[in-house]
Amino acid sequence: MAEIINIHAAKTNFSQLVERAARGESVTIARAGKPLVRLVPVDAAAQTPRTGFLKGHGKVPSADTFNRMGSEELAALFEGDS
Repeated sequence: MAEIINIHAAKTNFSQLVERAARGESVTIARAGKPLVRLVPVDAAAQTPRTGFLKGHGKVPSADTFNRMGSEELAALFEGDS
């Protein structure tokens, strides 16, 4: 588990925390005991999966649907008109 540091201590010891993260440690920075952010090495952040975070929040029409639409109808969808 990542160590939790309050924001004041993080500001005071920022250089040391960056060095620890660069060595592979993960440090969680909190305000009033509530975790806000995590300081991690760049390589670890790059490996965080970004796909699927909106799964179930919308629907992408098929290519056939777009092909059947006229240009004005398609433009209205992109502009938020129904």
